[in-house]
Amino acid sequence: MRILLSLAIGVLLWSCTNTTAPVSDAWEGEWVDLTYPFDEQTIYWPTADKFRLDTVSEGMTDKGYYYSAFEFCAAEHGGTHLDAPVHFAEGKQAMDEIPLERLIGDAIVINVSERALKDQDYLVSVADFEEWEAENGSLPEDAIVLLKTGYGKFWPDRESYMGTAEIGAAAVAKLHFPGLAPEAARWLVEQRKIKAIGLDTPSIDYGQSTLFESHQILFEANIPAFENVANLDRLPSQGSKVIALPMKIKDGSGGPLRIVALVNRG
Repeated sequence: MRILLSLAIGVLLWSCTNTTAPVSDAWEGEWVDLTYPFDEQTIYWPTADKFRLDTVSEGMTDKGYYYSAFEFCAAEHGGTHLDAPVHFAEGKQAMDEIPLERLIGDAIVINVSERALKDQDYLVSVADFEEWEAENGSLPEDAIVLLKTGYGKFWPDRESYMGTAEIGAAAVAKLHFPGLAPEAARWLVEQRKIKAIGLDTPSIDYGQSTLFESHQILFEANIPAFENVANLDRLPSQGSKVIALPMKIKDGSGGPLRIVALVNRG
């Protein structure tokens, strides 16, 4: 854990412009940035305000040095972000209460893109996990599970990514994108032991969900979710380590997430 925390600090200091970078010290491998930048193109839920960056100051000062400062405004749930368990489970962990151990660890990728790209409303099933286990062995205990639907290739085209480019309450019924089946969420909670789960769509529940059952099941077990995760096509089915550090918002139900993976190509 001490090594992982040191790596996490190093990641926060890494240039935001790099999506990959070589590592030559603690581990051999390649850093992959799984985070979309926050800007005017960032995708949010149809009922949420967009990300906004306002200029406070930018330019040369009267004392001869350059200075810039900005203010940003954003909803908790949009772009690459973390859903805290309290988002759908009363009394469960808020953003500032999630243990670091849940956010750092070995990751596995369940690739359902071939099926999901043919079906906007695809639900990742228990059978998908069992298929992964048949090829790779049992799901590792305390893994961070990432679901690759292939929808990352549509970012930031809202209509292709979410099923609609409309905004407002009426647009919610028009959302279409894959998610995790409630039965699979329950299987993960009851039959396996995972740290966290993430995927490359706007929600862990599919777009047409009205009860958000997968959220409820996972969050009741204090399993956080990462949504709008980028670059999952760069990760192998296993053999990568993930560091997912969200903005530490006291009592928050979610917030912006910087998530990266260290991939061992050996």
